[in-house]
Amino acid sequence: MSELLLVEATEDLQALAAGLARGGFRVTAQPLREAAEYLAGGALVDVLLVNLTEEPPDRAVRDLLAAEALSPQAARLAIVRRDQVAELDPQLPVDDFVVAPAPADEVVARVQRALRRRSPADDAHLLSCGDLTIDQAGYKVYAGSRPIELTFKEYELLRFLALNPDKVHTRETLLNRVWGYDFYGGSRTVDVHIRRLRSKIEDSSHSLIETVRNVGYRLRAG
Repeated sequence: MSELLLVEATEDLQALAAGLARGGFRVTAQPLREAAEYLAGGALVDVLLVNLTEEPPDRAVRDLLAAEALSPQAARLAIVRRDQVAELDPQLPVDDFVVAPAPADEVVARVQRALRRRSPADDAHLLSCGDLTIDQAGYKVYAGSRPIELTFKEYELLRFLALNPDKVHTRETLLNRVWGYDFYGGSRTVDVHIRRLRSKIEDSSHSLIETVRNVGYRLRAG
C-alpha cells in the first residue's frame, strides 16, 4: 500500500482523505511544520499532497516539496482553488495540480498517474484494456482508479486474455495456458472463473469479456 502524506488537511478535506484510503493509499495528515519534521525524521512517503487552498505557496511549502528527505520517485501534487490557477508559479516543483473541490476518484487517478510517471522503470509491466489496468509487477488490477480484488487464477486468466486481446480462445486453450496441461478439471472451470471475473471488472456500461458461442472467450482491447 502506498504511503500518502496530506499536508494542511482542512476539515473539508476529510472526505477526500477517506476516498484516498479507499483508493488504496495509507493516508497520514500533518500540518506543514509537522510534515517537514515527519519527513526529516525518516518517514518513507510515496505521495506528497499539499493543500494550497488556504495560503499561496510560500518558501516553507517550496522547501517541503523539494525536501531531500523525499524519494526521487515520490509523487508531488498540490490542491488549489480555481481562482489560483492563473497565478500559480509554473516552476513550483509538483507533478500535477488538483482543482478543489475534486471528487476523490479523480484525485486517486491523478495520484496514480503521477506515481507511474515518477517510476524509474517504464510502463512495460502495465497492460491496459479500456479503463482496465493490469499491473503485472505488483499483481494488481484497477478499473479506472478502483482496485479490483482477484484470486490468483482469476488474475492469471485475465492477464492471459489481456496479453492476447481480440483473439478468441477456446476453453481447452484457456485450461492449458492458465491451469496447465496436467489439470484434470473440466471446461466448466473456465466458465465459472469467467463469470466471477465479469462480476468484478464489468458493469452495465462496461462489457470487456465477450463470449463467442460454441467456441470460447475473448477480451476486447478497445
